[in-house]
Amino acid sequence: MASNRPVPEAPFVPSQRSAETLAYGSVRTDEGPWEEWNPTADSIRPVRGKHRVAKQRGGGFARSSTVLGVGVIAAVSAGGMASANTGKAPVSISMPDLPNVGSLISDDEPAQDAAPALAGFGSEAAEETGQSATDAGEALRSRIMAQAESQQTQLETKAQAAAAAAAAKAQADAVAKAEKEAEAKAAAAKKKAADEAAKKAEAARLAELATQYTLPTSSYTITSTFGQAGSLWSSGYHTGLDFAAPTGTLIKAVHSGTITEAGWAGSYGYRTILTLDDGTEVWFAHQSSISVSVGQKVGTGDVIGRVGATGNVTGAHLHLEVHPGGSSEGIDPAAWLRSKGLNP
Repeated sequence: MASNRPVPEAPFVPSQRSAETLAYGSVRTDEGPWEEWNPTADSIRPVRGKHRVAKQRGGGFARSSTVLGVGVIAAVSAGGMASANTGKAPVSISMPDLPNVGSLISDDEPAQDAAPALAGFGSEAAEETGQSATDAGEALRSRIMAQAESQQTQLETKAQAAAAAAAAKAQADAVAKAEKEAEAKAAAAKKKAADEAAKKAEAARLAELATQYTLPTSSYTITSTFGQAGSLWSSGYHTGLDFAAPTGTLIKAVHSGTITEAGWAGSYGYRTILTLDDGTEVWFAHQSSISVSVGQKVGTGDVIGRVGATGNVTGAHLHLEVHPGGSSEGIDPAAWLRSKGLNP
């Protein structure tokens, strides 16, 4: 086995140093003065063999070891940070097979060249770990963004569905309202048409009745109405309708019927009662004369007597009363005549 040749000792002069101090930076009495030594290739020949010690330039191997340690620590720290940030299992770091120190350091290549290789390994490991952490963070970001987009899509879908439902409801309400308005208008139009038809029918009926009924006299003035209160009447109110007209004015039958009474009737003076086919009695009072007899059949417009001032009166007039069904209580003659198409 080859061994390294010892380095020649440098000359020294003991008398040039103090012998009292033994601390760091001091010299002993048995040491001589130090001289600057600059070895050359001639003074030191490289030792070749299996076991070689590389020449160090400014602590190159130490720096390489430091760089390796820092790279490994950085890689492990990056892996831990990636695990903490992403919540995943720590990233395993595979260490490549490193050549032995002797192969990294040779006489042909400077020793400090090993430092970049080791530092490069640490950088590559750190870059790989950082890339893994970046990929994990990017995956987490993508997942969060996808969830946010999904939630936003769901919200937009719900909003669109709600808007569509509201629009459909509004449209349905509008259609229902329009249908209801149309129905109301149709019902109103139908009612109006029915009312108009009823009015026309009533007018036709009254027109037909008018040919069957007539007013009891002509050239008259209404002086007292039905129900009018006063002391002139024994009942305290007027029981008929008064047609004031000159004495002798003709009195006519308002409708066809039978004469059931004709003669003197006390305060009514001369009175004629005409019973119609439906049983209604029409009284004609205060006549000056009677032209018919009991049991006689008369038609509409036939003369039955003349206007006078007999009985309890203040002047010549025809007192007309209407008693449906022959009842003792009469009704308003004006309303009854209007129901027959006549306007007294």
